[in-house]
Amino acid sequence: MATGADPSAAPPRAATGVLAATCVSAFVVNANTSAVSILLPAISDDTGASLATLQWAVTGYSLVGAAVIVTSGALGDIFGRRRIFIGGLLLFVASCVLIALANGAGLVIAGRAIQGAAGSTILACGLSLLSAGISGETQMRSVSLWGAASAAGAAAGPLLGGLLVDITGWQGLFWIDAGIAAACVPLTLRAVRESLDPSRPRSVDIAGTLLVAGILVPFVFAVTEGADWGWLSAKTLVCFVASAAAVIGFVVVEKRVRAPLIDLALLRNKILVGSSVAILVVAGCINAVMYICSLYFQNPDGLGMTPLQAGFATLPAAAGIIATAPLITPLVDKVGARKVIAGGFGVATVAFAVLGFVHSSWAYGAFVVPMVVLAVGLGLANGPSSSVATACVTEDQVGAASGISNMGRYVGAAVLTAVTAALFNSVAVRQQATGAANADALASGFSRSAIGLALFCAFGIALALLVGRIRPAGLPSVAHYAGAGSHTVPTTPGTGTAGTPGAAGTAGGAEA
Repeated sequence: MATGADPSAAPPRAATGVLAATCVSAFVVNANTSAVSILLPAISDDTGASLATLQWAVTGYSLVGAAVIVTSGALGDIFGRRRIFIGGLLLFVASCVLIALANGAGLVIAGRAIQGAAGSTILACGLSLLSAGISGETQMRSVSLWGAASAAGAAAGPLLGGLLVDITGWQGLFWIDAGIAAACVPLTLRAVRESLDPSRPRSVDIAGTLLVAGILVPFVFAVTEGADWGWLSAKTLVCFVASAAAVIGFVVVEKRVRAPLIDLALLRNKILVGSSVAILVVAGCINAVMYICSLYFQNPDGLGMTPLQAGFATLPAAAGIIATAPLITPLVDKVGARKVIAGGFGVATVAFAVLGFVHSSWAYGAFVVPMVVLAVGLGLANGPSSSVATACVTEDQVGAASGISNMGRYVGAAVLTAVTAALFNSVAVRQQATGAANADALASGFSRSAIGLALFCAFGIALALLVGRIRPAGLPSVAHYAGAGSHTVPTTPGTGTAGTPGAAGTAGGAEA
């Protein structure tokens, strides 16, 4: 049970302060994350780095976030959630300054990797603080507002990024985000009370955290560079072997440590595994399609948009997710989570298949309907998957289950973005090498990427069969379907209460 001052006795002003600090920081982190893809062409022009290299600014963020997300929640439980939350804010400020001052791809990528650690810490501990600092119906409304702030940030990020590129240069986004995050520090110190979980073991699974990175980094290197290195080349095989060895090491470590990063026993729960992998696919598809859309829309041989125009061009997808939100709960209540998840992936598969017909003659208008349909489908799959992930376990396992699914979001964003970027680049380069016009080569790259993502969504339909015939007690709220950048909110089975004080300490998956 989270401890500290009795949250039910928190005065309205204190509750407002907690809500302001956590919601503003969630908005900034998600806006920053979603804006970066729009900024990549401008960063490439300014630094001289290729877009293939700068792809690591997107992938690196998610790789580090995946490794840190559970550990940051554990650190908050042990040393104080407010303390770790403020540490995340300060690290976020430092990363923004580093990126804004960067004059080459190396510092941009390094800054984004640091930002991945900071962002996952802010989101995990911020939700924990919100859940621990407010109780009752006010808590549920506050968690929903946190989810809405996260969703709004993810939707507004590309537009804000595009606008700032034209006004301030790409560095402007990071200077502004640094200022807002810095302003959240005194607000948090003044308005947020410290809380922690004294019942949690004091040990932190650092070895597990490092091994997660050891699994993901060489694997992503292999799938990103394999086409150029050769799939059977020594470099590629070494990466795959290193990743496999890290998997074995991770299993061995998790069986022996006192407070494991992931409770391996939970991986025998097919419903949790199925819903978490579904979340992985949703997050990966959203991040991957936004990446290739940003590159294609802004490329002079693609649609030739300015960054601001490309930011506006993403709004139909955001509108699709927002329009879907009110439909999820009644649909799950009526037909069950499995059918909604399978239907959502089915809709997304069709939308990606349509985008597979992209041709260099397509104008932007031809992309709008598939993008909206795609957003609707992924929104339908995401909400129930998030709810099922915590509704299929016992109350004492809720935190660990939310940690597994939240890690899945970051893993999906890292792996599918890397795979899609590699496919996009390799197809375009191969087409150009055969004499195809640049416009046709880019369209072919986009088309093959969309087909690849359609296959992942089709796999999601099969995954829905693993979810089982259950109706989660905690039906999806705004916080559940806030988008790929949001977290799975701990929902106590049997009560439908999001983020109860007992689960609050594990909102980032801190307790195993």
